[in-house]
Amino acid sequence: METIKKYKQVKPGNEHLSFDIKRMEDVHEAAGGVVDEPHRHDYYVLCLTEKAKGTHSIDFKEFPLENGQVFFVSPGQVHQIAEEEKSYGWVMTFSPRFMLESGIEPCFIDDLHLFKEHGYSPPLYPDEETLIQLNRIAEEIKGFVHSSRKFKYQAVGALLKLFLVHCNNACDLSAEDNTQAVQASVTLLRNFKELLEQHFAEKHKVSDYAKEMHITPDHLNASVKALTGKSAKEHISSRLTIAAKRQLMFSGLTTKEISFKLGFTEPGHFS
Repeated sequence: METIKKYKQVKPGNEHLSFDIKRMEDVHEAAGGVVDEPHRHDYYVLCLTEKAKGTHSIDFKEFPLENGQVFFVSPGQVHQIAEEEKSYGWVMTFSPRFMLESGIEPCFIDDLHLFKEHGYSPPLYPDEETLIQLNRIAEEIKGFVHSSRKFKYQAVGALLKLFLVHCNNACDLSAEDNTQAVQASVTLLRNFKELLEQHFAEKHKVSDYAKEMHITPDHLNASVKALTGKSAKEHISSRLTIAAKRQLMFSGLTTKEISFKLGFTEPGHFS
C-alpha cells in the first residue's frame, strides 16, 4: 500500500464543505512554519503568490516559489511547498463536487489545460495587470465565502471561473483561433486523457489508444502535440514514469512487483 499522506476533505472535519480559500500567511502560521511532508489531495488546489521564497515540488519536479505566480495542482498529484520564509498570497481548494454544484462543467477544466493530472506542472507567471485582477477576484471570493449572503457559492463558482479564464488568457498554450478543427482536437485530447488515466497500466502504445478512438496513431500524436506541446507517446511515458516514481517512493512493493503492476511483463523493460 502507498504510505503517502492524502487530504480527502477540502476542510478537515467538514465533509460538506467543497470550496475553501485561505491566505498563505495564515496557513504558514497555523502550521508553525513547519514544512508539510509530500502529500496529495482528492481536490484541486490553486495557489496565487504575492510574496514568496522557497520551492514547490509537484510530481517530483521542483519549481522556485517566487512572487507573482499561480500554481495549479490536480487531484492525485504529489506536491510539497517548502518555504524559506512566510509566504503571502492565496490558496483556493475546491472539489469536483463543487464544480458540479456551481454549474462548472468538468470539460471546462480540461479545455483550459492549466491543471495537469500528472507530470510537468510549471507555474504561470501572469503580467502585473492580470495579477491585480486575480488578487481582486480572490478578495471578492473571500468576501462571499465568509458572508451569509444568499447564493454565495454560486457567486464563488462564477468568480472562480472568471479567475481561471484570466489565467488561461495569460497563458500561451491556447493561442489558436476558436475554429471547428481546434474544437475537434480539444475533444480528441480530452478523450485520450480519459483513456490514458483508465488504461496506462495496461496499454503502453500510441496505437492501443488510437485503435480505441478509431483514428490513426499519427493523427493522435499530431493532435495531442498541437495542443499540449507533447506527443501522445510522451504523455503515456510521463504517466507511467510518475506512477512508477510514486510507487517506488511511497509503497513497500519491490521493483519487480511494481513492474508487473504497471503492465511490464519483463522487469528489465521496466528498469
